[in-house]
Parts: sequence; C-alpha cells; structure tokens
Amino acid sequence: MCKRQKKIMPNDALKTTRNIGIAAHIDAGKTTTTERILFYSGRVHRMGEVDEGTTQMDWMEQEQERGITITSAATYCAWNGHSINIIDTPGHVDFTVEVERSLRVLDGMVAIFCAVGGVQPQSETVWRQADRYNIPRLAFINKMDRTGADFFHVVDRVRTRLGANPVVINFPIGAEDSFTGIVDVIRQTGFTYTDDAGSEIREIPVPMDLKDTLEDMRTTLFECLADADDGIADKYLNDATASITEQEIHAAIRKAVISGAIVPVLCGSSLKNKGVQKLLDAIVAYLPSPLDIPAVKGVDPKTGETVERQADPAEHTAALAFKIAHDQHVGHLTYIRVYSGSIKSGTKIYNANKNAQERVNRILRMHANHREQLEELTAGELGAVVGLKITTTGDTLCSEHKKILLENISFPEPVISVAIEPKSVAEMEKMGKSLDALGREDPTFKVTINEDTGQTIISGMGELHLEIITDRLFREFGVEGKVGRPMVAYKETITRKTRSEGKYIHQTGGRGQYGHVVLELEPLDPGSGFVWETKVSTARVPREYWPEARSGVEDALTSGPLAGYPVIDIKVTLVDGSVHDEDSIALAYRIAASKAVRDGMDNARPMLKEPIMDVEIVTPDNCMGEVINDINARRGRPTSMEPGRGNVQVVRARIPLSELFGYATDLRSRTQGRATYSMEFAEYREVPEDMQDVLLGKTA
Repeated sequence: MCKRQKKIMPNDALKTTRNIGIAAHIDAGKTTTTERILFYSGRVHRMGEVDEGTTQMDWMEQEQERGITITSAATYCAWNGHSINIIDTPGHVDFTVEVERSLRVLDGMVAIFCAVGGVQPQSETVWRQADRYNIPRLAFINKMDRTGADFFHVVDRVRTRLGANPVVINFPIGAEDSFTGIVDVIRQTGFTYTDDAGSEIREIPVPMDLKDTLEDMRTTLFECLADADDGIADKYLNDATASITEQEIHAAIRKAVISGAIVPVLCGSSLKNKGVQKLLDAIVAYLPSPLDIPAVKGVDPKTGETVERQADPAEHTAALAFKIAHDQHVGHLTYIRVYSGSIKSGTKIYNANKNAQERVNRILRMHANHREQLEELTAGELGAVVGLKITTTGDTLCSEHKKILLENISFPEPVISVAIEPKSVAEMEKMGKSLDALGREDPTFKVTINEDTGQTIISGMGELHLEIITDRLFREFGVEGKVGRPMVAYKETITRKTRSEGKYIHQTGGRGQYGHVVLELEPLDPGSGFVWETKVSTARVPREYWPEARSGVEDALTSGPLAGYPVIDIKVTLVDGSVHDEDSIALAYRIAASKAVRDGMDNARPMLKEPIMDVEIVTPDNCMGEVINDINARRGRPTSMEPGRGNVQVVRARIPLSELFGYATDLRSRTQGRATYSMEFAEYREVPEDMQDVLLGKTA
C-alpha cells in the first residue's frame, strides 16, 4: 500500500542530501550495517538480522533463505538534519551488475571490510568500479569483535592492494572478545558502549596504552590534510597543530575526500551495535552532496556536442534509468537518478536513447520493497517511476525541447549458459514472457535460441546467478520446466592478419543492387573487443555506405566460423571497394561486408577463446599441497601465495571456468571443509589446440 506524500524540496536542501552506496565483499556485513543505520536514524524500530531472515533490505525470498544480498535495494533515512538515500548492494561477484549500475548514479560510497578477511577479491572489484566513476568513499572496518580481527593490518591492505590513501579517523579499543569501543582521532577521546543495543555511548579518556597510537594517527592525519588544505599546511609546517580546530579538520577532510585524495577509515562491529553512529556522522560530514560533484556531462543527440546539466531543479531535466525491477503489485518499476530539473507524476518525459516519449504514471520513493508515493522527483534525488514502457537500463530521460544523452552503463558479457525447457508446449509462451521480464531487469542475463536444436539458452555471470534466475522463473513467475547442465560461453577470435573481398550484385530486370568492399582483418590483444577503422577513399566507397558496411561486419561477428560463438578481439579495416553509378545501395554494402568477414575469418586461423577466472583460495597450511596440485590439474596457474591471518595461506590463481564446475564440493573434500574460495571473471584466453579439437568434435 502506498502513502501519498506531497514533497517540497527547496534548492538549498541539496546541500543536506547524500546519495550513497554500501558495497563490499560477500559476508563483510553490508546489509547488517544498513539495518543498523536504519535503526539508529529512526527509520525502523527493530533491528533486522541476516541470519534470521528478518532484514528490511534483503526482502526477496531467495535472499532470506540464503542469507545473501542478490539485488540492490534502495532506502532512505535522516541523520543530523541530512537526508541520506542509500543503496545496499550485493557482495557476490555473480551480481556485480547491481554494484555497477548503482555506483553509476551515486555520489559517495561506504566500502566495508571484514576485520579478519581484509581486502578480499570482490572488495577489489568494487573499488575499481568506484575508481572508474571517481566516487569519493569512506572505509568501515567491520567485525572487530571476530576472532582474528586486526584493524591496522586491514588498513595496510587497503593501502597496498587498493592503491588508496587510508587515513584513520577512529580506531578500536581492544579487539576480538575485548573490543569495547573506539578512539576518536579528531576529538582525542574514547567512546565505549554501555548497552547491548549500542544506543548508550559513554565518553572516556583515551586508554594509556593507546595514547602513542593516537599521536601517530593524528600526525598522519595532519600530513595528509596539509596536502589538501593550505590553512592546515601553514599551521602544520609551523608546528601549530594544537591550534587547528575540529571544524577546520572536518572541513579539510571533506575537501580531501571529495577530491579523492584520502579515504577516511572507521571501525566497529555492526552485529554488536558498535561504531555505526560514528559512521553516520562521517557520511554526512565528509561524503559529497549533489552540489559538490561536477555537473553531469552528456552529448546533444542532434549535434554531437558535449553539454552539461547542473544539479538544479530549475535546470532542464536530465535523468538516468539505472535499474528495471518487476513488482507484482505495480508492474515494471524504473529506478532513476535525476541529475537536473524535475520529473512530475502524470506528465510525459522524453527517452533520448529510444527517441520517443514516455508517460510517467506514478512516482515512488522506495524503502526496499515498500513504496511511498510522491508528486515529483527533483535534481539530486533517486526514485522509481511506474508507467515507462520502452525504457531500459542506461537510458537517458530528458526534456524533449532540450535533449541530452548521458553516458550509458557498460556491463560485462555472460560467461556461463544453461539450456532451459518448459514442461509443456502450453508453458512455452509463459516462459518466453517471463524470461523477457527477467532480461529487462538484468543486463547481464541473456536469452538466445539455438538455431540447430531449437533449445532456449539462458546465460549469466556464474552458476549462482543462473540458479537464482531459474528459481525466480519457477517460483515468482510460476513457470514449470527443467534446466540442463551448465555450459561455458566460449568466444572466437583470429590469430593472423588477412585481407578479404566481399561483393554483392543482384539484378532483377529493373534497377540492380551493388555493393563491393575490401576488408583487412587482424587480431588484437585480449580484452580489446571489436575495433572498426576506415582507410578507403570516398571515391572508391562513398561515406554514406560506411555505416552500413560496419553494420554488416558487426552482424557477421555475432557468429564465428568454428562453432558459431561471438567473435572478439578483432580489428576490421575498410581499405577498398568500388561503387556503381546507378545500382549501389546501402543494403548491398552491408551484405558485401558481412560476406567479406565470413570469408576472411576462414583464412585467418580462427581459434576458440574460453573465460578464465581469478580465484582466491584461503586454505590451512597443511592443505596447501593438495590445493596447488588440484589447481594444476584444472589447467590453472597460481599467480601469488601469501600468509593469511593465523595458520592459513591465501592462494590466488587463474583457472578456466570450464574446470571449476563443482569446485566448491571438491575443495571441501580435499581440505576437510576448512578451505574457502571466491572467484571473478578475469579474461578470455585461447583454448589449447588439443582441447579445441575435442570441443569441436574433431577427435574421438
């Protein structure tokens, strides 16, 4: 049930708005931290627990059953006169799309690290994603109550593994069972928690054994702030740090955070209700408002010129659709970030990507899966729109008379596939519509039909991703069917340069059709994708036919010559061709280019490429030999080994995805259930020739 609320947001309210994401490796405590933020800010009156399946943010049945976050959830709260919009993101690499599209529209991020696990693989992935969007961030080292917790070890790993500049603004009093509170570096005082709910906080003198640590942390803080603030630099160089006020320190930290110069580090234990209020203080004090970030840039669809939109409700409207979700009560929800102007309920908005108008039926502010109805969304706000029919993830919504096209969101390609079949012919149409709905929600989920077998193939980012998709298909959409074995999403490429000619001539008695191109095909380095270039004169092939030739090339590259997999890491150059005075048409050049690519691929020594995964394994010392031998047996290559906390080793390796099906079970049996692992996609690498022959059925 929606509550209708008339919302007025004056211009200066932007100063007190924070749009943040909470992200980390799986099981670092993101959702628990979000639940505590909602409790202490008064947004909810009962703390939800992940282990009990009672959290506000993990509302899907699959999330509550598995104790993991699958889809990003939006909510909001207030703290110290500030409005905070929060997106809680998944930690599992299979759902990295949720982090990517969330970070694209956020102004700041809280990165959570486990005090025991430290900087884990998905921590690095999230950090790189935040780097790509230049997002200011805070670090919160959680689980200080856990056995093996080491605050300063994690701070050092943030520095060395992430290349960040961490600056400690509070650190723990004790650790593990003896973790009782924190030391505030700025105020030079200690705080302990006197009740289990963490609501009663007592200020205490800094313990004697931590005074030297406090001095070291303050010295480091002033050294870093001196680089970002001239006023503090002057006092620091003149040994006058005692005269620096708390307000000056806060202002300098905020300036350094927004510029990306430092990452403030805080600590706590969200499960034990310690340190979360200090984290909230830091969010409103240091992370940027929509006014602190640069004006959003885009291009004018008509002229191609770069244009900007300021964070101002009076500006022309510019918004980005960053997520599509299916809601059984209201249909499709389109989550948007409004960068400038406003969007009102009951009005029309222009989709610059689809070159069409859409109608905004309703506007909602979301609290996980609860909805609050609004009259409008203005600059700097996040919300959900009901009624958009053709808008998809990454589309720009704007004023029709002042168009802008914002940068789209890029997503990784799927690496694993399974075949799925409906239980009966009657279920076929229902399954098709349901898969379309799921594909609209998730850009990393793809559906294709195998032309040879007629099978429906669904592809995603990992086994868990497809498991959740099929579970939703059967449970949420009521489709009955069965799922086949996982299949690797191979790609194809070429290994040598070649030149190829394509000619299309069609005569029907009247005006004919003529297209003729000469293309050069050459291999590129891994990860390069597809590159197009033109070196032909307009006298040989008029410019008007170049886009059609490129389209023909792209058509041909969707299916390689070996097994019909997409072709990657290839450069195609239009070098020559010819034109007919009367019969040349655009379609003929598209067909000719497609033919030239297909013929050229056959002569360019095509090869299969397979997805390679970065795998991190944490194993006891005495199981190292078994783990390494198993990696080698799976065609893997260890890339590093280093001691972890206690008597464990951290092994990193690159292993083909095809060798990792069922790895969790094998690893448990080899290490008596004591080792753990995580993995993420790294690159596509050429398949060895003997294996390629087996895959292509050339050997018995």
